Amino acid sequence: MTSRLDYCNALLGGCPASSINKLQIVQNAAARVLTRSRKYDHITPILKSLHWLPIRFRISYKIALLTYKALNGLAPAYLTSLLPRYNPSRSLRSQNSGLLVVPRIAKSTKGGRAFSHLAPKLWNSLPDNVRGSDTLSLLNLD
Repeated sequence: MTSRLDYCNALLGGCPASSINKLQIVQNAAARVLTRSRKYDHITPILKSLHWLPIRFRISYKIALLTYKALNGLAPAYLTSLLPRYNPSRSLRSQNSGLLVVPRIAKSTKGGRAFSHLAPKLWNSLPDNVRGSDTLSLLNLD
């Protein structure tokens, strides 16, 4: 069931909450069926017991994972080319922190949903030790 919800879910980054909520309802229903929980039981403990992330966090996880792979030569080159590293013009403390350039977008367009915008924004929000990790173990939440 979760593999169906995860299929191409990185493409859902930046989608309206109303779209993501529909998938969340499906995930919640599946969790309740598997655990034989009642309809009005709080879903967070149920999802935790199954080791399932809520849909919006699954989307962020997949984007972060794909970004890590692109930065470490484990993804197609076209994805890597969408993620320029931050190189300041003068010496700054942030120059070796593994940050990426977040391209500017026009607020009126849907450019905010693009991988080239979402991935660096999410990546830069991660802690330094995660961005600097040489293995996937720090990103692996399953």
